[in-house]
Amino acid sequence: MEEPFFEKIDYRQNALAKGEYENCTFSNCNFSNSDLSGIKFSDCEFIGCDLSLAKLAKVAFQDVRFKDCKMLGLHFENCNEFGFSVFFFNCTLNHSSFYKRKLKKTTFKDSKLEEVDFTGSDLGSSVFDNCELTRATFENTILEKTDFRTAFNYSIDLEKNRVKKAKFSQSGIVGLLDKYDIEIS
Repeated sequence: MEEPFFEKIDYRQNALAKGEYENCTFSNCNFSNSDLSGIKFSDCEFIGCDLSLAKLAKVAFQDVRFKDCKMLGLHFENCNEFGFSVFFFNCTLNHSSFYKRKLKKTTFKDSKLEEVDFTGSDLGSSVFDNCELTRATFENTILEKTDFRTAFNYSIDLEKNRVKKAKFSQSGIVGLLDKYDIEIS
């Protein structure tokens, strides 16, 4: 078991040692373009880290919180499915992919998710609290009981997704009618 606190470490040159990290905090660390393949993180927190374009093959994220992180172009579909549980607060996840990922009850708060791919994923009972979703892809996505009331700039085709009991604000209805190319005033 590693020590619990890692601060201002640049893992681009010296990779994080393979293994299991439990109850660890990574603060202001740089993982961009690094290979995290096969590492297990449980009950960990990443604060102010850059994980952009990190390789996530078989990475286990179990009850992992990301706060103030830059996470561009990540392929979460490559992560280990077992116990996959993540929370994002004030993160930039642009161009990332959650293709066919089970994300039930996941919270995305104050985050940018531009051009993120949620195709085929299960976002049932998840929350997008004050999140930017410009050009995010929702196709064959389970959005049942998902809360989009404070999310913005999304476009969701109601015929191509399961949206029963999903929550939307009146201002967000525009994003549900995009495909019809109609004017709402």
